[in-house]
Amino acid sequence: MSHASQDAAASTSYDSMAEGYTAENETSLINAYYERPATLALAGDVAGRRILDAGCGSGPLFAALRDRGAVVSGIDLSAGMLAQARLRLGADADLRVADLADPLPFADDSFDDVIASLVLHYLPDWGSTLAEMRRVLRTGGRLIVSVNHPFMVNLMHRQTGPRPDYFERYTWTEDWTMGGQTAQVTFCNRPLHAMTDAFTAAGFRISVIDEPHPVPAARELFPDDFYLLDTFPSFLFFVLHAE
Repeated sequence: MSHASQDAAASTSYDSMAEGYTAENETSLINAYYERPATLALAGDVAGRRILDAGCGSGPLFAALRDRGAVVSGIDLSAGMLAQARLRLGADADLRVADLADPLPFADDSFDDVIASLVLHYLPDWGSTLAEMRRVLRTGGRLIVSVNHPFMVNLMHRQTGPRPDYFERYTWTEDWTMGGQTAQVTFCNRPLHAMTDAFTAAGFRISVIDEPHPVPAARELFPDDFYLLDTFPSFLFFVLHAE
């Protein structure tokens, strides 16, 4: 599948399940009690910082950053997800349809931080995307990234088939059903060293590699799923500084 057709498929998939995905994301263990709190913790004090939420979806992270005093812009490939974000964030929110495989619609040095929350693992090529993120960041600014953990992905596929080579990049497609809405979602997996190589090649210095736990409050809310997530990582987090 070409980059253009893969991007179009991703947009159509999220458009078709925008309402269901938004509802699921609000309260799920993996998003509300694991990924989003971890990302916000890595971001720290964001008051007054200009932040690009790259792949903002329906806007829960955008809202949390704005509540903490950040000046936030959001982009997403899916117009359907941005419609959900508009309902959440209001008409004055800076939300734009944009493809991360294309040049970003912002000037050089526009942001103090770019946050790419669970989005890079949809992209087969990180080179041009990371170069654009570096361009719109001021020198010394941060790129905060969360992606599917490559160890988790490889182990999952080794258990269920096929048995992929960890060191090879590959794609796979899953059927997602959320809120009664079903769509096919395609992911691209790459080994850890390929991620770090891409970051440094784009002009970033790796400051933090993090494998957080879900927040403790999730233990009682999700007794059946908490233990596995608390003892084996699902996502991998990076804080990178633009040099």
